[in-house]
Amino acid sequence: MQVRRYDPERDRGAVHRIWREIGWLGDEGTAREALDTWVSAGDAHVALVSGEAECLVLTSPGTLRYLDEALPFAGVTGVATGRIARKQGFATRLTAAALAEQAAAGAAVAGLGMFDQGFYDRLGMGTGAYEHTWAFDPARLRVSGRPRMPRRLSVADAAEVHAARLARWRAHGSLSMLPVELTKGEMLEGGEKAFGLGYADGEGGALSHFCWIRAESQEHGPYRIMFYAYRNGNELLDLLRMVKALGDQVDRVTMPEPPGILLQDLIEQPFRQSRIAGQSRVPVGIRASAYWQCRILDVTSCVSRLRLPTGQLAFNLELVDPIVDYLPESSGWRGIGGDYRVDLGAESTIVRGHDVRLPTLKAGVGAFSRLWLGSATAYGLATTDRLQGPDDLLAQLDRLLRLPRPSLDWDL
Repeated sequence: MQVRRYDPERDRGAVHRIWREIGWLGDEGTAREALDTWVSAGDAHVALVSGEAECLVLTSPGTLRYLDEALPFAGVTGVATGRIARKQGFATRLTAAALAEQAAAGAAVAGLGMFDQGFYDRLGMGTGAYEHTWAFDPARLRVSGRPRMPRRLSVADAAEVHAARLARWRAHGSLSMLPVELTKGEMLEGGEKAFGLGYADGEGGALSHFCWIRAESQEHGPYRIMFYAYRNGNELLDLLRMVKALGDQVDRVTMPEPPGILLQDLIEQPFRQSRIAGQSRVPVGIRASAYWQCRILDVTSCVSRLRLPTGQLAFNLELVDPIVDYLPESSGWRGIGGDYRVDLGAESTIVRGHDVRLPTLKAGVGAFSRLWLGSATAYGLATTDRLQGPDDLLAQLDRLLRLPRPSLDWDL
């Protein structure tokens, strides 16, 4: 497989062709600009067939919120393969090489949005937690008070919008992707039907909280809130009042549920709405999907962030990293597989070795990453994923690892 960095002069046309072949490049006037902006946000590598790009892998830097700290994160923001190169192993090997490069550069965790579950497991990716999306009648939001008049936002405000996203309130497991091009690309992806509404800190101040919305139908909706940001609960309620005001004309809005918030608390008679709208083109209610995956790249850095409020636990860890089978021989990073001793407590450590006095946990990197992040329990992973250990050890892990449910709050 011949691989090199993406060169816009040589590869732009081929990448546009690949995107069209897989149905990701639409006909709207902003579609090509959105793609070019997206590709420019970070590192891009191509695999060649007869000298022409047939596979593209994109990675971009970010941070992952883990409890109260931010870990350096590598987001796989795009994997695309042309029609003639399917089932040749290009996407797997090119993604593995890109992850190795990011690990060597200091990323502690990597993640991606998956097209379906299973493919990226071979690279040590583990499925994340459910993300919730609500569809509701905005007029039925239970938020009182008159909305303040928002300001209009457009793609020209991408830098301000991006800065507000980076400054937003963040929960455990949340992402912030650093290149402004990713926010601009998302805004462009919404096409000509997309618009933004938001608020600033005082007259002429910086943008503080906002929604970026795509109007699937301008007249009555649905309106899809693609992403939004706020710094506290009052600003979230500000945005919901603004959304409620749209209910004079729009009868359906969909939006991702805010991390740590049960949006159902703020929707009037949600079950009645769901029954009445059951046969609608856009039914009312909640949809859950675990569409993202992540994996640990630097196990020492990640485990050291796992600080238990109470108790302590020591065990051996036999970690299997399947990515090693897909890495080029020249790669200096060979995954994180091996035998370790883990000590969890107020200060947690992981070191190479094996202590015969301790119980042993056997895990694939994907399963261990899910356990570490809080996406799944030890008991659940022992049932459905690559994780094995004595019942007492699994029970202790579930008793001590009381992590909040992770929520990306930023699409990959």
